[in-house]
Amino acid sequence: MKLRRLVCGDIHFQWKYGFYFIYFVLTVIYVFGITALPDNWKHNAAAIMIYSDPAAMGLFFMGAIVLLEKSQKVLHAIAISPAKVSEYILAKVFSLMFISCVVALILGIAAGNKNLSGIIIGTALTSSIFTMLGIMAATKIANLNQFLIVIMPIEILCFVPPIAGLFTDLPEILRFFPFMACMNLITGYSQNPFLDLVLVLAANFVLYPAAHKMVSKMWRSIGGVKI
Repeated sequence: MKLRRLVCGDIHFQWKYGFYFIYFVLTVIYVFGITALPDNWKHNAAAIMIYSDPAAMGLFFMGAIVLLEKSQKVLHAIAISPAKVSEYILAKVFSLMFISCVVALILGIAAGNKNLSGIIIGTALTSSIFTMLGIMAATKIANLNQFLIVIMPIEILCFVPPIAGLFTDLPEILRFFPFMACMNLITGYSQNPFLDLVLVLAANFVLYPAAHKMVSKMWRSIGGVKI
């Protein structure tokens, strides 16, 4: 029940601050861009768009979200409420995952992609990873400039190999890199879908306790106490 309310609260927060409007506009632009491309370019172009934007939304916007919550004392209220840290994290993950999957599905359809189920699964799990990375980065910042500096190396690490892998052969060892697995699930190019799925799930399970620990510390720093 608390999780459902937190998810609804996050969706309302995102609606209020224009997340849905922004992604409506971006989706229209992306769809026009995809349809203007030659047919043999559409698949990879859509995959890059999905991976680097809707799937990575949590990484880009989490700093602004947490800073807004801090400035409006939302975090203070949540920290002293019966809500758990796990529910706070999962609410962020599920609410952003919803937008990510809707946009990804539209882009996949626009590109004529037949791997729609793979796109949804890949985008959902990738979105979860990026949202937790964004949460972890956001717990350490006091302003948006700090957040941008923190996530810059994360973006390079997470985006360059998977996107480069669509156009060139990379070292075989990188097939075990979780973000390569994310891109494989989205594109449907995977040589071993089960391995890619395991890698992406493992990345989620590893990041969750780290995000939980860092959010707990942030709550304690603003006076949140769990009795």
